[in-house]
Amino acid sequence: MSRPVQVVVLGAGSWGTTVAGLAAHNTPTLLWSRSSAAAEEINTERRNSRYLGDRELPAGLRATDDIIEAARAADVLVVGVPSHAIRSTLSEISNEVRAWVPVLSLAKGLEPGTRQRPTEVIAECLPGHPVGLLAGPNIAREIADGMAAAAVVATQDDRVASALQPLFASSVFRVYRNTDVLGCELGGVLKNIVAIASGMADGLGVGDNTRAMVLARGLAEMTRLGEAMGADPRTFAGLTGVGDLIATCMSPASRNRRVGEALARGLTVEQAVAELGQVAEGVKTAPTVMELARDFDVEMPIAAEVEAVVAGRRTPADAYRGLRKVAPGDEHDMA
Repeated sequence: MSRPVQVVVLGAGSWGTTVAGLAAHNTPTLLWSRSSAAAEEINTERRNSRYLGDRELPAGLRATDDIIEAARAADVLVVGVPSHAIRSTLSEISNEVRAWVPVLSLAKGLEPGTRQRPTEVIAECLPGHPVGLLAGPNIAREIADGMAAAAVVATQDDRVASALQPLFASSVFRVYRNTDVLGCELGGVLKNIVAIASGMADGLGVGDNTRAMVLARGLAEMTRLGEAMGADPRTFAGLTGVGDLIATCMSPASRNRRVGEALARGLTVEQAVAELGQVAEGVKTAPTVMELARDFDVEMPIAAEVEAVVAGRRTPADAYRGLRKVAPGDEHDMA
């Protein structure tokens, strides 16, 4: 009999730990944490209290603070560190991961400077490996509590995705496949910016009608840029597009929405991120997304207003006044 597949997850934040917990129900799983204290707590108390409170983790999950041990153990490698840390993290193990081990990204941002998507960074750091992502409308704590949810495994090779599906699926966590890696990944990147706008709307008390308008037009911006970059526009109507957008914009647990709310209360970006205590990818991504919009000649007024607020050039109230000045045209063409 062949041995079971060993899943290794790099990054013990809320989503990395949750994904590791999903996999641990199906196959032996090792979670790498930078913190030795966190790794010990997971191993001895079955908890990751900083990110998931008192939620009990599966008995099949083991943790380590030794990244070399983790890399060498992987039959499937899941990269759950923030987008800006992927390159530095993988540089430590580029010679340790066995050939042809599939690699999945959990990150939803762009690398500063290069503007590369996480899967592109991974492909550079670990050449020759099948690379994809696991993404969807996934609030980590709800999934850790056993609430029903779904995600997409996106790889260019559908056979690889088919092999990976059962490693993360459960009776209440459905895993779909998609070969449009670009579209699935861009959805996760771009929705964070719209979520900041949604949070600012809540903080300003502009009403549900306005927030619904921002979500709908934000989705139009996401789709427009994605299509210009070569993605399948249908992807943005799926789990990694409108699904992820709704979850991130509506959930009180959403980090990017909470940053938007804090900005609307008058906090600076630095203060909002410090209050959050976790990474909000949309803050770092907004300037890079606007660079892409200019390069591909795509109008993105909502993203532009969010970027201006993040950069400190406008207040949230100014941003919403600015959006009212955008002249409406054909719904399918203009913002």
